[in-house]
Amino acid sequence: MDTKLKNYSHSIITKIIVFIIVILCFTGAITTFINVLATTNDDFHMVFEDSYFLSRAYMEESEPIVRDLRWLTREYKNEAHILSGETITEDEMRIEEENLFSDFQYNSKSYNPNLSDEENYEKFKEIYADKISQKRDQLISNDLKEYNLLLQRLEKYEGIIYYASDGTNVFANSDQTEKAYFRSFPSYMIFDEYDKEIYPTEIKDNRDYHWILSNIDGFDQRNNAVYIAFTKEFLNSRIKEWNQNKIIVTNSLYRIAGFLLGLMVSFVYLVLVIGRKAFKDQELHLNTVDRLYNDVNLGLCVGLITLWFVSLQAADNLKSINKMVMPVTALIASVGLVLVLSLVKHVKNRTLIKHTLLYRIFYKLFKFVNDVYDSGSVGVKIVLIVIGYPILVAATFFMFPVTIGAAAWLAHKRIKEFNAIKEGVERIKAGDIHHTIDVTGNGEFGRLAANINSITDGLKKAMDNELKSERLKTELITNVSHDTRTPLTSIITYVDLLKKEKDPSKVEEYVEVLEQKAQRLKILTDDLFEAAKASSGNIPVNFERIDIVSLITQGLGELNDKIEELALEFKINHPTDKVYIKADGKLLWRAIENLLSNIFKYALTGSRVYIAIEDEGSEILLSIKNISAYELNISADELMERFKRGDESRSSQGSGLGLSIAKSLIEIQRGRFHIEIDGDLFKAVIYMPKYKNSNE
Repeated sequence: MDTKLKNYSHSIITKIIVFIIVILCFTGAITTFINVLATTNDDFHMVFEDSYFLSRAYMEESEPIVRDLRWLTREYKNEAHILSGETITEDEMRIEEENLFSDFQYNSKSYNPNLSDEENYEKFKEIYADKISQKRDQLISNDLKEYNLLLQRLEKYEGIIYYASDGTNVFANSDQTEKAYFRSFPSYMIFDEYDKEIYPTEIKDNRDYHWILSNIDGFDQRNNAVYIAFTKEFLNSRIKEWNQNKIIVTNSLYRIAGFLLGLMVSFVYLVLVIGRKAFKDQELHLNTVDRLYNDVNLGLCVGLITLWFVSLQAADNLKSINKMVMPVTALIASVGLVLVLSLVKHVKNRTLIKHTLLYRIFYKLFKFVNDVYDSGSVGVKIVLIVIGYPILVAATFFMFPVTIGAAAWLAHKRIKEFNAIKEGVERIKAGDIHHTIDVTGNGEFGRLAANINSITDGLKKAMDNELKSERLKTELITNVSHDTRTPLTSIITYVDLLKKEKDPSKVEEYVEVLEQKAQRLKILTDDLFEAAKASSGNIPVNFERIDIVSLITQGLGELNDKIEELALEFKINHPTDKVYIKADGKLLWRAIENLLSNIFKYALTGSRVYIAIEDEGSEILLSIKNISAYELNISADELMERFKRGDESRSSQGSGLGLSIAKSLIEIQRGRFHIEIDGDLFKAVIYMPKYKNSNE
């Protein structure tokens, strides 16, 4: 029995059968995998998805129409809007004019270097007026073309009912635009201002739901409404197709697992028996294929893999790939397995390195050179080195045709990446800062493209911040002028009255009013000066260890009369242990005092004020929350940066700069400050660095 087992285990017939099993298992796994890719569009996750509404397929149906409606309502609106040039930004026109001005500088005889840039620019706008107009028309034409393409794409949607409006323009494929109509469908999405209504609600658990949210967040949600519904027939067909694909993928994965198991077992068996006639056979038997040098063998293996990819890529369509993959894979895998098993034999024989062409050439060359070198004179040695080096290079060059081919392909790929980066840089240089260079990977070019894309992102943010800063500066000047003019006007008026008044009682009354208005003007001027000084950082900071809890409680004790007058109830939550921060006590209390002053002016009388102190590790968090007596109809950023208050508060003694001053004072102490607004809830948050030796 043992003899029969030995005979069968290492017989040539057994090896051929196992060889065929390896090829069949490998080809079956590859073929099944590619067929699944073709059938499901590379969506293997559907195996783990519980329903169609949780699938990527559902999001691929929903996201494009949301994206198209977003562009129509947010950017293009209608043809008249586009033709009027409303879609063209000042930055786009400025970039086009700058490009034309560069052409004017270098190519126009009308450019006069003796004139100033402003004078040359005025002359340029007169001479190039037609070209500037043509550029504007070209931009309008591009936007109009994109607008029409979007409309054509919307017309092709079948089984999807949609309605979108920005308050003026409407895009719909149904006369019914009521929410109730859309709710009558088995699946719908309703985005009306800030409300999001999704059905079935399980769609929100879809791992790709952020695709929809990223588009909806781009709407002006105060005016926009987007309704989308899917008909029963549409969903039934998609659900049926998805269920069928899920069954296909599940069965295919089991099939692939079976193929891989068979491949592993059969390949391991071949590795054990190849080259030997019995388990106890100490001699390794080589054949004609094994005479092939191992480095050439490896080169051929790489070439076969390349040939497999090239063969499949040469197919015209998916159907051709499905037909080609099995025969091509079986043929190439058969040749490749023969070469791999030959390498396994040399590993067993411990000749993997020695049986390489490179080793043989270097060994013989080294032996020859060593013999000549040992027996020759100094002149012979020098001649040998001069002649031998180029001969060595020439002798080894022909061994790497596959490597050279791979290097050429890699070089071509790198050239394409370089050209993509070059073209992208040119476009960015021309002013298209929204352009993204599409070069991926972790190589030098990939990192360079990512860095350039980061620069464009930074430029966009810088431009947005600059525009915002200019707007805020304008509002600051306007509001400062308004707030300072009011008491100044009153002072001038009462001075005129005082000159003419003879009644002592009224004179005394006028003087009192003048004193109030002068004091009001002084407060405004002092706060404006302090805001400017704080934002410039030109304030000395004396860092010390401060017990933040004691600072807050002591400060509130000093303000107790004001707190009782407004019937405010302060709730303080802090750790039981001492909490120390590194800050300037005077500047920190000035910032907190500004926040408390803000609460005394604008908090709802009789409400609660919550102060929380938390240890965040390297930082200490201080948050102050209160309910506003007035409607907070302004964003947190505007409230922080604008010299603005509600109409009701303009009669108060504040300047509107308290928050800005507090932010600047916190930042020069290496802290962070921001505010949050939720309805009528106002929250100020301060992060201060923790004192390093706080446990001492």
